[in-house]
Amino acid sequence: MNVRATGLPGVLVIEPRVFRDERGEFWEGFHETRYAAAGIPGPFVQTNYSRSRRGVLRGLHFQEPRPQGKLCAVLEGKVFDVAADIRPGSPTRSRWAGVELSAENGLQLWIPPGFAHGYLVLSDSALFAYQCTDAYVPEADAGIRWDDPDLAISWPDRAPILSAKDAALPTLAQWAARRGR
Repeated sequence: MNVRATGLPGVLVIEPRVFRDERGEFWEGFHETRYAAAGIPGPFVQTNYSRSRRGVLRGLHFQEPRPQGKLCAVLEGKVFDVAADIRPGSPTRSRWAGVELSAENGLQLWIPPGFAHGYLVLSDSALFAYQCTDAYVPEADAGIRWDDPDLAISWPDRAPILSAKDAALPTLAQWAARRGR
C-alpha cells in the first residue's frame, strides 16, 4: 500500500494494493499491523455505510467530546471527501484537505480524532463506508457549516443538497465561542 501525507498533520491518503485478474479484484481495506505502521492506529469499534445521490453533502461532522478517527472509502460511485482541522491551539486550525474517493480509484482517507469530516457526492449515487475509532454518541454529535468562510473549502458544487440539520450548523467561530475555545 502507498500512503501520502496531506497538508494536515495525521490526515493521510491510502492507496491499497489491488490484485486484479480475469475474475475481478481483491484488496485489503484494513490490516492492523500495516495501517498502524503508517500512522493509523485503530482500533475500530463501529463501521458505517451511507448511500446518497448526486449533489448530497453530508457534514461537516465530528463528536465533542469523544472524538472519532475515521477511515473512509467509497464502495460505489465517487465523492469529494474533506477533513477540516478544528483542534483548539492547532497550528493548522481552520485548514482543510480534500481528496476524490471512488470505487474506481480505491483510495481511502484517514481522518484522525479532532477533525471535522464531510463529503459531497459527485456521481449519480455513492455508497460511502467509514470505520470509526469510537462509537457514535448522540450527546456528543456536533458539526460546523460546510460553507464556513473561515475554512473556505473549495467544494466542486456550491449549491449542494443538505439535511435540515446540516443547513443549520454554526460556523467554526460560532461553535468555538459557544464552547469557550
